[in-house]
Amino acid sequence: MISHKLHTAETFSFEAGGTLPGITIEYRTSEREYRKGDKVIWICHALTANSDPEDWWSDLTGPGKFFDTEKYFVVCVNMLTSPYGSSGPASINPETCKPYFLDFPKVTVRDIVKTEILVREHLGIEKVDLLIGGSIGGFQALEWTVMEPDVIQRAVYVATSARVTPWVTAGLECQRMAIRADQSFEECRDLKGGEAGLRCARGQALISYRSFEGYCLTQPETDDDVIFADRAASYERYQGLKITKRNFDAYSYYYLTYAVDSHNIGRNRGGVAAALSTIKAKTKVIAIDSDCLFPIVDQKPFADMIPGCEYHVMTSAFGHDGFLLEYPQLREILAPVLESL
Repeated sequence: MISHKLHTAETFSFEAGGTLPGITIEYRTSEREYRKGDKVIWICHALTANSDPEDWWSDLTGPGKFFDTEKYFVVCVNMLTSPYGSSGPASINPETCKPYFLDFPKVTVRDIVKTEILVREHLGIEKVDLLIGGSIGGFQALEWTVMEPDVIQRAVYVATSARVTPWVTAGLECQRMAIRADQSFEECRDLKGGEAGLRCARGQALISYRSFEGYCLTQPETDDDVIFADRAASYERYQGLKITKRNFDAYSYYYLTYAVDSHNIGRNRGGVAAALSTIKAKTKVIAIDSDCLFPIVDQKPFADMIPGCEYHVMTSAFGHDGFLLEYPQLREILAPVLESL
């Protein structure tokens, strides 16, 4: 997929307050220009991913693959406040010639979807044939089907929910506490600020992304006589180091956690049920039986509130991350959707 940047000159207003004189939006598309009549597949990425689904959904996306980037016009937009190209706290503030750090406006899921709509309009796309996202990508997909019900024709929400739960917010606050405990974060000297805290936060997050069974399968001790178990601990340290090596900074991560906390499809719309009742797209909700972030008990009720929605459950030993790993099950559930395009 080809990388693009859209620079807007119009004032961008944020839902929670604050404005910017313009923003930059990083996005990727199939390796050709959009042609009217193309079938459009729009993919919304998860928290620390990027606008290249050939990178993080590589078994599904690319030339000749399930989401065939030659057969379909495939689009993915990098979220606001992500460090991978779109405007955020790591962007340079023209007034100070330094990163915005904590002076960047707080961002909500609705703000993120507004940027996706800007890209859609810029490309001249009048309808999206399939919109799909997992986790916070599912938040975006759900929000967009409510914001533009006549544009989105089909939507699939994977491992997600209609409103952030206290359980998810509690976990995110623990991660923010870890970042704030790193004194360098508040100093805002450079984008290395809060790096030690970010590594800790990422380790905490990974526990919620996986499951008891998943850790027991992949991180058991190989020595039955070891005194102190360390293999899983080593995995946590590795994951913390890995995110910083990917040039993910603590400020971007911190802001993205608040974007997650902003998610409430029913805000100022008369509640969740009223908002979901306005969806016109043909939809599917896909849950994962071992997902502790968005458990079945949370997903089935909101699926029932969407007119005509199909509900599916994937089986996985790997918890929330199953949406990035269980490719055969995803293909089986999604195949009828692609056949209908």
